[in-house]
Amino acid sequence: MTTDVWLPYAAHEIPGLPEASGAGFTYRFWAGGPEFPADPADCAFYVVPYMKTSEIAVRPLSAMTSLRVVQTLTAGIDHVQPGIPLLAPGVRLCNARGVHEASTAELALTLILASLRGIPRFVEGQRREEWRSGFYPALADRSVLIVGYGSIGAAIEDRLAPFECARVARVARSARTRARVARVARSARTTERGPVHPLTELPSLLPEADVVILSTPLTDATRGLVGADFLARMKDGALLVNVARGPVVDTKALMTELESGRITAALDVTDPEPLPAGHPLWHAPGVLISPHVGGSTSAFEPRAKRLLAAQLSSYAAGKPLDNIVLTTGS
Repeated sequence: MTTDVWLPYAAHEIPGLPEASGAGFTYRFWAGGPEFPADPADCAFYVVPYMKTSEIAVRPLSAMTSLRVVQTLTAGIDHVQPGIPLLAPGVRLCNARGVHEASTAELALTLILASLRGIPRFVEGQRREEWRSGFYPALADRSVLIVGYGSIGAAIEDRLAPFECARVARVARSARTRARVARVARSARTTERGPVHPLTELPSLLPEADVVILSTPLTDATRGLVGADFLARMKDGALLVNVARGPVVDTKALMTELESGRITAALDVTDPEPLPAGHPLWHAPGVLISPHVGGSTSAFEPRAKRLLAAQLSSYAAGKPLDNIVLTTGS
C-alpha cells in the first residue's frame, strides 16, 4: 500500500525528492488540468498547483478523505482557504515561506525606484522622442513604512538598507514571532533593526511615511485595510506600493486619491485581478501597474522544488514539517 502524493511537477524533475519505493509514495502529476491523475481519496500529500485559480486549487479537496498535508507554492493561503472547511481534522496546511521573499522584495524595490525616479515618464518620453529632464524624488532620506512584517517584509527591509532611508517603520498584523523577530518583553517585539508595531498604531505612523509598502497576507483582518481612512492619513505626495494582495486595498478609495493627485501608487496586485481592459485604474494619474509578477521569476522554480524535496523528506521520515500555517480542527 503506497501513499499518493500529488505534485505540479513530474517527480523526476525535483532533485532530492525521496525515492518513491523507499518512502512508500506514489507520485502523481497534477498541474490543475480537468482530469485528476488518480482517485483523490488516496491522496495524503497535496501540493497545490501554482498560479491557478482558487476554484482549481480547492476542486479536489472535498474528495481527499485521506489527506494529511496541503502544501502551497505561494506565501499567501487565501486561494485555498475556501476549501479548508472541507477537510477532516488534523490536516496541516503549509505555505511556501522561503520561496518568494527574494523575488517579491526585488520587485518592491523596483516599483519604488521606478515610481520615484520617474521611469514610466522617461519611457513615454523615449517613445515621443522628448528629453524629460528635471529633478525627481529619491529614495534616499525618505521615511518608509512596511505594513506586513513577515519574512517578505523583512526581505524588503534588507534591500532598503543600502538606500540611506531616513527611517523604516514596521507593522505586523499579529503578535506571533516571525523570522528574525524576538520578544524583548511581553508587550513589545523588535527586530535587529528596530521595533515592530501593531496594526493599531497605523493611524499615527501613516502621516510620517513617504513610502508605504503593503506586504501583508490577505485575511479577514486585512481585506479592505487600505480604505478611505487609511489613504487619507497618508501624507501628501506619498507613494503606496502593494506587493500583497489586491483586496487589501479598496480600489474605489484609491482611485479617488489618485485622481486628486495627492498620492501615487505602484501596484503588483489589483482588485479586480487580472485588471480588465477598460478599467479606470489602468489610466489613473500617478499609478504604475505590474501584472502580479512578484514571485514568478527565474528564482521561483528551483526554490519551490527544494522546498518540496525537503518537506516530503521530512514527511517520509515522520519529522516535523516547516511552514505550518494551520492545522484543521485545532
